[in-house]
Amino acid sequence: MKILYTAEVTVQGGRQGQAQSSDGNLMLNLSTPKEMGGPGAPGTTNPEQLFAAGYAACFQSALMVIARRQHVDASQSTVTAKVGIGPNGEGGYGLEVELHVAIPDMDEATGQKLVELAHQVCPYSNATRGNIPVKLTFGE
Repeated sequence: MKILYTAEVTVQGGRQGQAQSSDGNLMLNLSTPKEMGGPGAPGTTNPEQLFAAGYAACFQSALMVIARRQHVDASQSTVTAKVGIGPNGEGGYGLEVELHVAIPDMDEATGQKLVELAHQVCPYSNATRGNIPVKLTFGE
């Protein structure tokens, strides 16, 4: 694989720390969610929110590529990602993802086809396939 871009982010302090990208464009304070026993401090984020944002953005970009190839307008589409975390039963933790795609005024058959094709193109989908459950849904 020919690498086109490499993102570099350094975290200090883990889930209660800070994250900063090497180019200085990303600077975030991290906090463990209340649901996981943390403070869930205002103005902070967590790894699951960051993963959800990355996956949703990447998936929508893949969807737009597929829509263009199919000569379909998906410019008003939205992708909502839900990333769940919990004990995996083996002493560690695992993730699961649900991606909900909405495209106004698109019939379900066409929309579902676009979602399934985007799932084959999206780098996040390719990275998670076979590793974590990913549920795809389409609707307005």
